Amino acid sequence: MTRLVMKFGGTSVANIERIKNVARHVQREVAAGHHVAVVVSAMSGKTNELVGWCKEGAALYDASEYDAVVASGEQVTSGLLAIVLKDMGIPARSWQGWQIPIRTSDAHGSARIEGIDPKGLEAGFARGEVAVIAGFQGIHVESGRLTTLGRGGSDTSAVAIAAAIHADRCDIYTDVDGVYTTDPRIVPKAKRLDRVVFEEMLEMASLGSKVLQVRSVEVAMVHKVKTFVRSSFDDPSDPKPGTLICDEEDIVEQQVVTGIAYSKDEAQITLRDVADKPGVAAAIFVPLAEANINVDMIIQVVSDDAKTTDLTFTVPSAEYERARKILEDNSDSIGYAGITGATDVVKVSAIGIGMRSHAGVAARAFKALSEKGINIRAITTSEIKFSVLIDAEYTELAVRTLHTLYGLDKA
Repeated sequence: MTRLVMKFGGTSVANIERIKNVARHVQREVAAGHHVAVVVSAMSGKTNELVGWCKEGAALYDASEYDAVVASGEQVTSGLLAIVLKDMGIPARSWQGWQIPIRTSDAHGSARIEGIDPKGLEAGFARGEVAVIAGFQGIHVESGRLTTLGRGGSDTSAVAIAAAIHADRCDIYTDVDGVYTTDPRIVPKAKRLDRVVFEEMLEMASLGSKVLQVRSVEVAMVHKVKTFVRSSFDDPSDPKPGTLICDEEDIVEQQVVTGIAYSKDEAQITLRDVADKPGVAAAIFVPLAEANINVDMIIQVVSDDAKTTDLTFTVPSAEYERARKILEDNSDSIGYAGITGATDVVKVSAIGIGMRSHAGVAARAFKALSEKGINIRAITTSEIKFSVLIDAEYTELAVRTLHTLYGLDKA
């Protein structure tokens, strides 16, 4: 029999009625002859509630105890779904991450999966059971402590389990019916994509698309796990196909640009008149890295006399104040004349594996944006994407302009 992993997010299991709807999706796949493992998130809003309780308990809470608290949301959901499945006459058993076990690092709150022992799950399949697994969690074997994988970690759990049990596919059920060319709330003509290459989905996830967690796409790409994004709100008896995330060879003809993404989680920092000499960049970026602040776009403009430079870069908006303070605290070792910043900026990106074989893709965008009066603050490019930093007020205009420019309105 084939093996299938199904993952359901928080909105899909928000209450008992929705959990019963999830059970009907599972029932369909069991009836089709699959061995099924189901990975579930906590009910919508529960993780935030649990996190809030931790913060109420102590401003500087212990990270390992935090994990013990927040992982309980998935435990509740897995038990409830198993109860519903058994009531429908479907053999099922709930599993916590430590019971499988899902072995992780000891980075509480953001642990990484190091290995999964599938023997227990496989024994359950042999008994005809559906495995209902609490996502988002694992165990650090050496300490014996429960760990969590960070926000969106249930996606990573599902793909990693699919790889461990050699599943034929992993279906990620969300509140949307697939991956779209862009946000349909901004561009009503946005289309659902039938297939997206792993590399494209990785870029989309890292550039603002909320459909899949970045780490889950990385795991799927490394282990070549065919992953579908589907809607849990479809009629369980007649589900839509969703979007397949797959290898490049699984796509017959690739568009130059596959999608347009945007991220509002951006802040810009500029250091004025920095001495243009060896070691200055390290003095700026090493302290930020040590504070786990991710720096993205970097632009350096050298003065006419080649003695000083203006250095502009972006950080996550939530880290803006902390990044500024670190730079101000290190001003003597860096040596800059002034520091300015902005939080009213947005990163808009075009992604497409077809860019590898087409020249001038980004140049067309720069011209189109200039014709709309949109000023570009910063630019970054890679083999399959380019991003521009613009004023936040032009977000929708920029997304619509690029979506039309690359023919995605009629995709």
